[in-house]
Amino acid sequence: MADSKKIAFLVAKEGIERVELTEPWQAVSDAGHQPVLLSPESGEVQTFDHLTAAEKKPVDQPVGDASVDDFAALVLPGGVANPDALRLDSGAVGFVKSFVESGKPVAAICHAPWTLIEADVVRGRTVTSWPSLQTDLRNAGANWVDETVVTDGNLVTSRKPDDLAAFTKTLLEAVG
Repeated sequence: MADSKKIAFLVAKEGIERVELTEPWQAVSDAGHQPVLLSPESGEVQTFDHLTAAEKKPVDQPVGDASVDDFAALVLPGGVANPDALRLDSGAVGFVKSFVESGKPVAAICHAPWTLIEADVVRGRTVTSWPSLQTDLRNAGANWVDETVVTDGNLVTSRKPDDLAAFTKTLLEAVG
């Protein structure tokens, strides 16, 4: 496909909310784009259905070997443990910061904005998230709102799995 683009999905080794990875991944693939799974380590990552382990997914590339230039957009799935682990990985945080600064679309759902906070890219931006992150986001300088999907510049954020249809639609519009 001539206008096919590579879309990065960045996750930690475990704690990824499965539907927040698999539904946007499928939508990106169905739109003719190439989803690429990045993680701090090679091997496999463990997805979860809330707190229950679900399926494993193979990592396509360690984030340390990835370049922002190779991708048209970045997707940050949620799950509580996933972004909590990612924000402790300097390579992952640096990649997210560079991606946001590139102006390319960055889409984060549920607890994923924790990684945006760690990358110091939410100051002055309007975002949404899982409700428990609102204080963290406000303390990081963001304007938190309770909406299905919020776009502020190149940042696209959503609250929870129930928002996935709007989240993926907005992501695909941002990719073009």
